[in-house]
Amino acid sequence: MRPARGRIALGRRVWFDAAAGRHLPPEERAVGYLFQDYALFPHMTVEANVAFGGRRRAAELLRRLGIAHLARARPGILSGGERQRVALARALARDPLVLLLDEPTAALDAETRLSVRAELAAILRELALPTLIVTHDFEEAGTLASRVGVIVDGRVRQLGPPAELIAAPADPFVARLGGANLLAGTARRGAAGLTVVELDTGQVVRSSDRADGRVAAVVHPWDVTVAREAPDDSALNHLGGLIGSVVTVANRVRVTIGPLTAETTAASAERLGLAPGERAVGSFKATATRLVPLSPAEADGAGGAGARC
Repeated sequence: MRPARGRIALGRRVWFDAAAGRHLPPEERAVGYLFQDYALFPHMTVEANVAFGGRRRAAELLRRLGIAHLARARPGILSGGERQRVALARALARDPLVLLLDEPTAALDAETRLSVRAELAAILRELALPTLIVTHDFEEAGTLASRVGVIVDGRVRQLGPPAELIAAPADPFVARLGGANLLAGTARRGAAGLTVVELDTGQVVRSSDRADGRVAAVVHPWDVTVAREAPDDSALNHLGGLIGSVVTVANRVRVTIGPLTAETTAASAERLGLAPGERAVGSFKATATRLVPLSPAEADGAGGAGARC
């Protein structure tokens, strides 16, 4: 497809320029493309699949990516991680100047995804090629990328290191994408330099951020501690309620308490006897509570547990 306007370039290489009438055909663009479903040719061997991208480096790439022993195998018998390595080797066989990865772990099951993602991150660091990754999974973006851009309706909401997007989200959408809780309320100045937020649920939280008017209080699940009763500690924010769910995620347990999602260890969840329908309290510090302005439209999506987009 030919863009209607604009200019696309990699360094000094211009691939498309509407004003100049330049439109380089795909085969002349130095791009290595990893398809979401890998798109390997089922009737070809692993070696033939890689050589389809470029014969000169096929044997070298098979060794480099640890799949030389699979050279004579066909894609149908490979694991998800092995298929991904073959597809990546085929993309690299073109001697690309840039890599484009389309949701690189979406085709994998949840158990395989974590290990393959870690392997892919190591490979990309070793290759040191400019790489553009498209994903809807913030955890994947944070694992594979040094910079993350959140795009909504064709506009960049925020661009920066993953840690920056988590610590200082630009708006509620970015906060939700990073897995945070969003608690809608109205902010006013409080004592000791803190901001008091009266939540729409009737509860009150405090933040070290300055804000006034309609806001979303942003707190991440890992900053919330869980107890049966409000503890006597340095945390100023204590939100109690009924436990909605207790879900094990890898080596953690996610607990929803009213509008709040918290993370705790399996040992702590077992010791506390956490179960749906029981009462519990989620506690978090004012310094762990970020405040972002909240528009009326955004208020409809705030107030629930942290969701991913």
